[in-house]
Amino acid sequence: MECSLKEHIITLSFAGDESMMEMGSGNYGCSHYRRRCKIRAPCCDEIFDCRHCHNDSKNSLDVDPLKRHDIPRHDIEKVICSLCNTEQDVQQKCIQCGICMGKYFCSKCNFFDDDVSKNQYHCDRCGICRTGGEENFFHCDTCVYFQYNKKYHSLALRSHNASGMCLADGTILPVASTAMPEIYQNKMVWILCNDCAETSEVNFHIVAHKCPSCKSYNTRQTRGGTSSCSNITEMVR
Repeated sequence: MECSLKEHIITLSFAGDESMMEMGSGNYGCSHYRRRCKIRAPCCDEIFDCRHCHNDSKNSLDVDPLKRHDIPRHDIEKVICSLCNTEQDVQQKCIQCGICMGKYFCSKCNFFDDDVSKNQYHCDRCGICRTGGEENFFHCDTCVYFQYNKKYHSLALRSHNASGMCLADGTILPVASTAMPEIYQNKMVWILCNDCAETSEVNFHIVAHKCPSCKSYNTRQTRGGTSSCSNITEMVR
């Protein structure tokens, strides 16, 4: 007679921590993360695969604009094991079956991820988990630079001040003072922040898009492009 998944997990728990670390790894999660747990949103008491899944759902066009919201990720208190379905306080190992719910785990951000190839680490100064390895970042007084192959990347990952983006040579790109043509001043686009992974809707700008969550300019546009973008560069000079 075939044993249940729960019985199979309990049997494997005696094989050691290494077996439990790999059990189910890569087989659970969502399009955002591979992980072996879900989260209960403290804001609406619903269960989601991750905070991005929550934000996508609660900010969709089908939701009343007055009810749209993002999850307060630092307030997450409960997670649900994807293998045995046990709800519990935030922690790396399931209290019921002992499975590792995420090879990378941050108790400050309530963050789980089985894909450790991203070299995640928690930055206390930024207050978020970053990818790329701690050795590849350094802080100055006003901005955070990304280091690649022992050379500084051309763009700072955080704003130098409220009006500009700092380059590695100290040059400030005047984002705020570069006015957009009137036809683009109310244009909105969706961006993904490469630092904090937040998805946000912001005003379109030809120079750069600033993440409203972590204030980083290390973002990329995902939706809301315009066929006239190729002509804008000349228009704003």
